[in-house]
Amino acid sequence: MRTKYIFISGGVVSSLGKGLTSASIAMLLERRGIKVGMLKLDPYLNVDPGTMNPFQHGEVYVTDDGAETDLDLGHYFRYTGAQLSKASNATSGQIYDTVIKRERRGDYLGKTVQVIPHVTDEIKQRILNTTKSESGVQIVLVEIGGTVGDIESLPFFEAIRQFRYERPKDCMNIHLTYVPFLTAAGEVKTKPTQHSVQILRGIGIIPDVILCRCDESLDEDIKDKISLFCSVPKESVIDEPNVKDSIYEVPLMLNHQGLDEKICTMLDLPLGKIDLSSWHAMLHRLLNPKGKVVIGIVGKYMQHQDAYKSVFEALHHGALANNVDIEIRKFEAEKVLEHGSIEDAIKGCDGYLVPGGFGERGWMGKIMTAKFCRENKVPYFGLCLGMQVMCVEFARHVLGLKDANTTEIDPHTSNPVISLLSEQKGVEDLGGTMRLGAYSCRVKEGSRSNKAYNSPLISERHRHRFEFNNLYKDRLEENGMEITGYLENAHLCEIVEVKDHPWMVGVQFHPEFKSKPTEPHPLFTDFIAASLANQNKK
Repeated sequence: MRTKYIFISGGVVSSLGKGLTSASIAMLLERRGIKVGMLKLDPYLNVDPGTMNPFQHGEVYVTDDGAETDLDLGHYFRYTGAQLSKASNATSGQIYDTVIKRERRGDYLGKTVQVIPHVTDEIKQRILNTTKSESGVQIVLVEIGGTVGDIESLPFFEAIRQFRYERPKDCMNIHLTYVPFLTAAGEVKTKPTQHSVQILRGIGIIPDVILCRCDESLDEDIKDKISLFCSVPKESVIDEPNVKDSIYEVPLMLNHQGLDEKICTMLDLPLGKIDLSSWHAMLHRLLNPKGKVVIGIVGKYMQHQDAYKSVFEALHHGALANNVDIEIRKFEAEKVLEHGSIEDAIKGCDGYLVPGGFGERGWMGKIMTAKFCRENKVPYFGLCLGMQVMCVEFARHVLGLKDANTTEIDPHTSNPVISLLSEQKGVEDLGGTMRLGAYSCRVKEGSRSNKAYNSPLISERHRHRFEFNNLYKDRLEENGMEITGYLENAHLCEIVEVKDHPWMVGVQFHPEFKSKPTEPHPLFTDFIAASLANQNKK
């Protein structure tokens, strides 16, 4: 059977949830027994989001093969079993970089290199590459970042127009638009959707399905109007209102309206019986908690809800595994020491998490959070930088090394507990210079982490440039901190734990990238359990 392709575009405004919608559609098709591939096309000129400010772009999601990608790939992972890799995210920067390098090598034999056909051909090749990322892929979902009509998106839409023209029976377009309700007029307005579809049709792409993001379900007369003015059958106008309780309701809402069945019919895919039982069971537990846990996150980018997207989701998964609801309290690390003691600033939580990040801002707030948790026996979970915070705090306040630090913050510290990897010294480019992707870790038998994983060997994804300095290993372990995880076949520290503490664990990797609602990550599950135990103790 020939591979089929779904192109998902967005109109009217950004942030409509194309990534979430794409993931939901892919999940529904998977539950019908169809093997899915995923691709996100991003129109910005950055080679990847690795050097972009999280305030602008949100978190950087990392795949097993070390690609720094758009956060929407996190949605793809949490909802589906699709194989995600470097082939799953392509940016304009990557496309142009490839084309220019080919031109410099003379691969185009002296031809004038242009957007059409050279850039569009490379985009089409990236789409085809997704079909090869895993054997047996039957359908590829391609999400186009940005909004139709954006100048930077035009090469992608032109490539898709060509791709559809070459494979008319194997492609379809789902266009996601916004249908606003104007309070002053008391009316739902379809004009933005009409204009968005007109722009898309002007490019040469006719939508097969229109998904309408809206506050409430649309009346039939509104769907009639959209159908008439956009030349799309009414049964292909589907509303996608805001969900009330959880984003994990979105696939069920789309399935209820028959979207997945419609896709299978239009693309001549096998209409296998859908099995959503495990998803329904997960949602039932999620919506019927038997308690509540309060977790504080002390981080650098707390103003932007997407900067720690995978961390928030993994915490919800851990709470789900413990059959409780979760309240996440956000604390700006640079502000927690402005008024009084750290205890007054962050009090009231059952456990605390310090996520990853880069740079000096908020460093002392994180250090004092770790100190507070260690001294007061409050569960603490350090991710990447949060693990390094934990080590530096211990060195300062237990070993008495007052100037202990990371060379990222103080390159001249006389006690570099955290230091730059030797192979990174002298590297000036920020992009692609870190330990990235999945690495195997050997976990010490009997440790808390070993009990959580229930396995002596694990694989987790990394994104960091600095490492624990083994020169301080013996002194730390003699005084109550234990290294319980090492990079397999190497001596790089991966996990640290404080011995005389109910739950104080730091990991050099990013476990949040491998958590799903149906498969909560074991460390997050154990952290929430320890936080509940602390709540009961209080």
